[in-house]
Amino acid sequence: QARLACQVRVPRTPREGSFAAWTAAGRAPVLAPLAKMSVVDGLPFADDKKKYILDTLDPILEEMVSDVLTEVPPQPLDYMISWLRKRSGLSSVHDQQSLQARNKALKQELKQIKSSIEEAGNAIKTDDKGDEEEEEEDDDEEIDEIPESMKKPEAQMGRARQSVSAEAYGTWNQKKAFTPPSHPKSDDLKDRLEQTLLKSFMFSNLEKKDMETIIMAMEEVTIKAEEKVITEGDDGDFLFVIETGSLECIKNIEGTDQVVKTRDPGDVFGELALLYNCPRAASVVAKGECVCWKLDRESFNHIVKDAAAAKRNKYENFLKSVSLISSIDAYERSQIADALIPETFKKGDTIVRQDEPGDKFYIVEEGTFYATKGSERVMEYKSSDYFGELALLKNQPRAASVIVESEEAKVLSMSRMSFSKMLGPLQSLLTRQADKYT
Repeated sequence: QARLACQVRVPRTPREGSFAAWTAAGRAPVLAPLAKMSVVDGLPFADDKKKYILDTLDPILEEMVSDVLTEVPPQPLDYMISWLRKRSGLSSVHDQQSLQARNKALKQELKQIKSSIEEAGNAIKTDDKGDEEEEEEDDDEEIDEIPESMKKPEAQMGRARQSVSAEAYGTWNQKKAFTPPSHPKSDDLKDRLEQTLLKSFMFSNLEKKDMETIIMAMEEVTIKAEEKVITEGDDGDFLFVIETGSLECIKNIEGTDQVVKTRDPGDVFGELALLYNCPRAASVVAKGECVCWKLDRESFNHIVKDAAAAKRNKYENFLKSVSLISSIDAYERSQIADALIPETFKKGDTIVRQDEPGDKFYIVEEGTFYATKGSERVMEYKSSDYFGELALLKNQPRAASVIVESEEAKVLSMSRMSFSKMLGPLQSLLTRQADKYT
């Protein structure tokens, strides 16, 4: 650089708006002397290359440096790379190619979906033309979209069909009257079981009558340490709710048993086989002695399944209006919907109290609330707003009190554990917005 600074620049008229024009106009007095010096004299290059530097490279570099100094980007290297791409037109071409590739993929996916729908329609039309059992076998051969991991062994196929047909109702298969089992329980045991069930999304939205029916239908089971409760690939006729203890979900991956998840008190396991009539997706083994509540398939389908599906759909649609959650994908949103617990309050009720520890996150479903710090009113909340995240993010007492303003209000709450699991990816966004409480 010292060598170049001492060389004499060949005078030439700087382009308007370029870095050379900027310096020549006297707006960079320190660099102005360099504008008269040559950057090529004395360099070990042939004359044609020196001419190329002056006529081709130098104008581009001057223009880029001028734009860099105008914008002053925090990451100049990234800015210059982007600048060069735009200058050469590569960015627009790349974007166009990327868009074309996405359109092509979407068209292919749409074509596959239409093909699947047509196949399903043809299968329905031909269902009454021949022997039902023979048609089922033909369908099994034609449908190849089912993943191998979800298919049942041959020995289980007959039972699987019976299970599916028994749960599909229509004019040809009338729904029979259902009488749930009833296992006597003391009042204390009922209360204890209800508190456990309320921790699970599948039961938290049940009507009081349905909750009582489920409690009576559930059977308590004690599981010893290292005992296998569920075996991967087996049929499933029960789901379990954990009251005490922990269990590990173990899946065989490429010939090796691997722990893929741990289940704790309040969690449900074994529900997938009942929801989708598929084999057990993983084995479940007790880490220590556990107490669980077992619910049979028929009771689950008649009482819990419909209520859980309705709750999930309702909350998934509602969460689309919550700015914090609307940007995440549908699967994650459905997981959050499963973890939400509805709570109802009346006017004047204090939901969270300033300086007290916090263990819940809240989303306003209906009604209005306001927050106070001391005697000062600092925030207002309406449907789709949320509060209570600061105490969970920073493990500190509540920064403000939140009080119901409307005659009645409903919130959807999430425990600290669920908040950490479900909203972990949004922690940075939540932290940036925490200044509303300060």
